[in-house]
Amino acid sequence: MAKKQISVGILHYLDERAKLGLEPVSADLITTQLAEKRPTVNRYLATLVQDGAIVKLGTGPATRYQTAKPVMPDAVPAIVTISPPWSAQSQALRAQLQAPIASRTPVTYQRDFVDRYVPNHSSLLPVALADALFAAGRTPGQQPASTYARRVLEQLLIDLSWHSSRLEGNPKSWLDTQNLFARGRTAGDDPHACMLLNHKEAIEFMVDAVPEYGITTAVVCNIQSLLMQALLDNPDTLGAIRHTVVNITDSVYLPTQMPDLLQEMLNLIIERARQIKNPVEAAFFLWVNIAYLQPFEDGNKRTSRLSANLPLMLSNCAPLSFLDVAPADYAIAVMGVYERLDVSLAVELFAWTYRRSIEKYQVVRESMGLPDPFRARHREQLGEAIRQVVQNAVTSAEASADAAVAQADQPAFLSLLRQELQSLQPFNCARYRLSIRHTEAWIGKGRPF
Repeated sequence: MAKKQISVGILHYLDERAKLGLEPVSADLITTQLAEKRPTVNRYLATLVQDGAIVKLGTGPATRYQTAKPVMPDAVPAIVTISPPWSAQSQALRAQLQAPIASRTPVTYQRDFVDRYVPNHSSLLPVALADALFAAGRTPGQQPASTYARRVLEQLLIDLSWHSSRLEGNPKSWLDTQNLFARGRTAGDDPHACMLLNHKEAIEFMVDAVPEYGITTAVVCNIQSLLMQALLDNPDTLGAIRHTVVNITDSVYLPTQMPDLLQEMLNLIIERARQIKNPVEAAFFLWVNIAYLQPFEDGNKRTSRLSANLPLMLSNCAPLSFLDVAPADYAIAVMGVYERLDVSLAVELFAWTYRRSIEKYQVVRESMGLPDPFRARHREQLGEAIRQVVQNAVTSAEASADAAVAQADQPAFLSLLRQELQSLQPFNCARYRLSIRHTEAWIGKGRPF
């Protein structure tokens, strides 16, 4: 790469990260992105900092760089008013659902909607559409479950938390959410902040739980429990099948009030989803059916949105963040299922927003450059070593020596371990299956390693 191109490459890379709302980046990642030698990149970084074109943050292994230009992040969405290009069939359904509520016939839960569904024979999405979305969203090759989600976790936490919370009427902005996640929980958090932080913790749980447990009723119940913690009057209802009446605002749909049926149908929904081979169809099936069943006292729509990501994570597909979905469009799409058992609107909304998610996270992955092969090969050992240091007060040298790493790789592994410990923060600890509480306590002790 010519000298001028190196400077341009650095500036372009940092500008693109800023537009995506990503954090400042290390010289290592910049070097990987440009495919140049590290000393060469260091010289150009120093010159650009001196010229005021970029900003250097931190010192030592924690040094990070960002653009000095005032860039409005593309990932800071405005409240959009765009909608999917509805088909004539969907427009007709919308008109019926928007008729005065007194003119619509009251309905209750119909278990036949699930009973008659035969995995891999039935399909809620058109088969060609499900196949096309799977082909567009999947990661080629064989990788551990949640690899894709971990790769884009930093962005996913904010995107999915903010868009899902916005659909519940949360007024906080995307930047508010970003700052909130960097700060973490405080005693003074209002319910809106709590909702967002609950989403973050639920997503972190999912990324960790999917490789170990897959799609289970217990995982879905834990998602609801995390989403609704500190938001329900009775904590005993967290993750539990409801024993109370649920009413749907502005709808003639009345969900079943029988706890035994709720439990039976939730188990059946999860089991059917587990059997579906196409993860995009499974995602749609979970999203629609959990929302339709309303198995929990509250947080059912939130739980359905996050649960839709379980099969996508399991198959290393692009996550589903419900990017740019207008609340009115979302409400009318699920209303079609509630009142008519008609998925037309839901199909078009899902396909439209999932395509946007696929495009978004492909750009995020590309902006990060190629993964470090050494880091990728030792990801599990690195995570275990970091947990030993942070949680069990083990020194980095001891944790490295105990790791299942070849003797020849030990020096490089120890160096990587110390580098990661130096940059570990409460807002990025989820990738190592660490809690914010443990991480903050370790940082408060002065980062002993």
